[in-house]
Amino acid sequence: MAMIEIAGEPFHVQIDGRDDAPPLLISNSLSSDMSMWDDQVPVWAERYRVIRYDHRGHGQSVVSPAPYSMDQLGRDAVNILDALGVRKAHWVGLSMGGMVGMWMLTHAPERIDRAVLANTAAYMGPRELWDGRIRTAERGGMEALVQATLERWFPAHFRGANPAVMDRMRAMILRTQAQGYQANCAAIRDMDQREAIKGVDRPVLVIIGSRDPATTPADGEYIASAIPGAQKAYLDAAHISNVEHPERFAALVTEFLG
Repeated sequence: MAMIEIAGEPFHVQIDGRDDAPPLLISNSLSSDMSMWDDQVPVWAERYRVIRYDHRGHGQSVVSPAPYSMDQLGRDAVNILDALGVRKAHWVGLSMGGMVGMWMLTHAPERIDRAVLANTAAYMGPRELWDGRIRTAERGGMEALVQATLERWFPAHFRGANPAVMDRMRAMILRTQAQGYQANCAAIRDMDQREAIKGVDRPVLVIIGSRDPATTPADGEYIASAIPGAQKAYLDAAHISNVEHPERFAALVTEFLG
């Protein structure tokens, strides 16, 4: 693990795999940190130089004043690649990480080889939903959000059968600083990439959770239809599909990236 500084702001970055392997940058969801990828990294590191980082406002990275924008989050990713001397990388992003991936594909396509956009959406209204979550975090911190978040992330049968995983996910959510959560909620609230992604010209795989109540199958289908030539794959999963189906998720990504 390492901390790198970008314009005086600290970002938490971890690299696994050979230095000479193809770079793969992976990007996490709202309310999480890089540990959400723990099940996939050992698999991918056999083939890629896996670079993961905590988003601004999450994990051990900088928690700068709110609000954030998708442009800001995307430029953070570009700056991390620059700091590591990586010209071009594959991308895997889930939920908010997929939103940042869409920004990369439309604003910095020369930095992306192939991209996986999982359990994500190009637009997530209504505004009132996000303003409500921001107010809840302001009043009660992440403790007021954690149970509802777990229920969106995982179906009831999975939660009941996997108490250790739920404990790990609960702890990860509670580690998120409320200020960082609120700032990132604003970035998602103000995002609309529905038109921009129609110009994407990189190979893209869209992974869709068939039970996802947050970024619904319709959201995933829109992305897959809007991006020319995009492939799609379904998992029988809710929102955090890489945790619910770790082996299948890893395999889908590896098969697509090659």
